[in-house]
Amino acid sequence: MNDRPVSPATVFFAILRRDVTVARREIAFFLIRTTMQPLLFVIVFGYLMPRMGLIPSGYTTTMLPGILALSLTFSAIQAVSLPMVQDFGYTKEIEDRLLAPVPTALVALEKIVAGVLQGLIAALFVLPIARLIMGPIAGLTFGNAGLLLVVTILSGAAFSAFGLYLGTAIPAQHIGMMFSVILAPMIMFGCAYYPWRGLDRVPVMKWAVLINPLVYVCEGLRASLTPSVPHMPLAAFLSALVLITALFTYLGLRSFHKRAIG
Repeated sequence: MNDRPVSPATVFFAILRRDVTVARREIAFFLIRTTMQPLLFVIVFGYLMPRMGLIPSGYTTTMLPGILALSLTFSAIQAVSLPMVQDFGYTKEIEDRLLAPVPTALVALEKIVAGVLQGLIAALFVLPIARLIMGPIAGLTFGNAGLLLVVTILSGAAFSAFGLYLGTAIPAQHIGMMFSVILAPMIMFGCAYYPWRGLDRVPVMKWAVLINPLVYVCEGLRASLTPSVPHMPLAAFLSALVLITALFTYLGLRSFHKRAIG
């Protein structure tokens, strides 16, 4: 009989492997739920309206990074927040994981990692479809692959941590409010459909939107994929993403711990 203790890393990857397996079995429903809205925007604003002459054809250059940002961030949020609501709800499924021989914080961090992976999958799914629907996109480049990788990982981590906090801090009966009161304004004022530098003509709004974490994701992807579009300085959005990730990881872990011991 082997009495050697199981390492925390082994337990961590075992839980992660379970979540990845579940996500793989539900991949079709996951992609429909998280990418339907961005793809509809692609069809309307990236295909129909430019061909109708209602907006310039070059608008796709500005919009594509924002569409990818929405797919990445909101799939990461949903991948963490919705399971948290369910696991801490009536089913109490989280109790099985809390019995694992690892610190409670490690269980929560695993959810963040799983959210990052699902966010990346959603973005990788949307990118080629959006490119196919929109057609040629002026200024689109994959030459900044290193920066693109850093931005996507940081963005996924930031919004997975945000999802952990929302999923453990908001009661199950109020989860619908999260999407209408928190996420809807975040989309409209997150610089997904217009560049942050485009707000130079509205200085008050330009600085007010900086409270929105989605702004830094959109600007980071804009700098990576379409650098010809005026964007926020690299140091600004990278620093902001690191700080947002750290803040919501702290808040999420604290909220998770309170729910776990409650």
